[in-house]
Amino acid sequence: MELAERIRTVLALEPDADAVEFHGTWHSWGEFGAIADAVDRSLDACACGADTRVGMLLRNHPAMVGAMLGVVLGHRCIVTLNPHQGDAKLVAELRTLALPVVVGLAAELERPGLREVLDELGTAAIAVRGGDADPASPVPGLERVGLRHADTRRPGIAVEMLTSGTTGPPKRIPLAYTAFERTIGAAGAHYRQQGRAAEQPDGPRLRSGIAIVNAPFVHMSGIFRTLLNVCEGRRVVLLERFTVDGWLAVVREHRPRAVSLVPTALRMVLDAAVDPEDLSSIEVVTSGSAALDPRVQRAFEERYGIAVLPSYGATEFAGGVAGWTLPLHREWGDRKLGSVGRPQPGRTLRIVDPETGAALPADAVGLLEVGSTTTGEWVRTTDLARIDADGFLWILGRTDDAILRGGFKVFPGDIATALRAHPAVRECGVTGVADERLGAVPVAAVELVDGASTTGEELMTFAREQLASYQVPREIRVVDALPRTPSMKVSAPGVAALFAAPAAR
Repeated sequence: MELAERIRTVLALEPDADAVEFHGTWHSWGEFGAIADAVDRSLDACACGADTRVGMLLRNHPAMVGAMLGVVLGHRCIVTLNPHQGDAKLVAELRTLALPVVVGLAAELERPGLREVLDELGTAAIAVRGGDADPASPVPGLERVGLRHADTRRPGIAVEMLTSGTTGPPKRIPLAYTAFERTIGAAGAHYRQQGRAAEQPDGPRLRSGIAIVNAPFVHMSGIFRTLLNVCEGRRVVLLERFTVDGWLAVVREHRPRAVSLVPTALRMVLDAAVDPEDLSSIEVVTSGSAALDPRVQRAFEERYGIAVLPSYGATEFAGGVAGWTLPLHREWGDRKLGSVGRPQPGRTLRIVDPETGAALPADAVGLLEVGSTTTGEWVRTTDLARIDADGFLWILGRTDDAILRGGFKVFPGDIATALRAHPAVRECGVTGVADERLGAVPVAAVELVDGASTTGEELMTFAREQLASYQVPREIRVVDALPRTPSMKVSAPGVAALFAAPAAR
């Protein structure tokens, strides 16, 4: 079913039923329908019809869920804006984007310098409130679209998603409505393979389960999971951000059967020594967005008796590509620890030679390509991977973050894996820095396990025992906290900035 049609159908099923809980208060499907309609009408009033690029200050808030739905129902293009960045940086980004309209919470639109730059650009603004008789409306004085905007439409594009910037500067990737429709359909079928007959699809309907969404809306996981749960008619508990205490309170209250935790969050729960009884309702934890250390996965499963299901996806594919199901975990979990699972329904995978593009046999290492069983198209990724004889995918690193050190190609993932093997290391970030003689050299920063103690010199000795000489970092620093992206991935540019500071030399 087409995305807007599916959303409209779900919103109309039981308008008075609970849909999203936020800060302990439930909001109904009807409330979201009202916000969506108000945003849709307001955009029309500002001459922003179908295909128009709509900047959205995507803070995790229920009113912004309704606003996103309103943009989608009008077949417009969401241009993600990070509300967590500083005022000056946001103003500079708006000048660069020159959008015809911006949508945000009413209070968000009062930030210093924002109204002035919108007025300067001739950009309309829609203030979203929710929960009253005027859930969304154009901001007085900013109701019009300036005629200077030369590039205001993106036909067929649902989201211009800003990547997390894990390995370099963030960039915007256009994601089509058809891509979301395929991925949401595939994900729904994939997760229903967890094995409950009652969850089999029989057309749009409201479901009894509850999902926890704690990923930021400015990250693909946040938008994707929100749209997926709306399309599935599933209630959502929305968190502003992930904290162990906040997440645990929701788990204790609602007793979900399945949850999703990025690797960093999963490790935080493990390190917090949460009482297994508090997690006793949970049968499966899906984990994506970044590589999951197999040792952490095994430790979590042994402590809590919960199956951890790693997955693989990418912004370019509007969500998931491969993953585990509970039946797969029961059959293969011990033998395939470290794999990200098998292709999701509607996906097909192959490994190709980076130079020739020729398909490679099972267990050969090369570049991963992702295909669609409906379109027959293949998209090449920058991920080094292999697919074993049983069809399981193993992600081994990325070619776009390789460090060329005096003619040797060094992959940060190999160094990070080696350093994580040290018992004192919780997490590691590796990147390359310029070197006059060798071109570039790797450096590493590490977070330690709570209560552990070691030094950069000791870790350097450990690294020399684990790695080839050209892989050993020039410097290893112990830090209190690694720099991270909004999706909680370790940020390579942030790690590089640590070593650019004078105190790090």
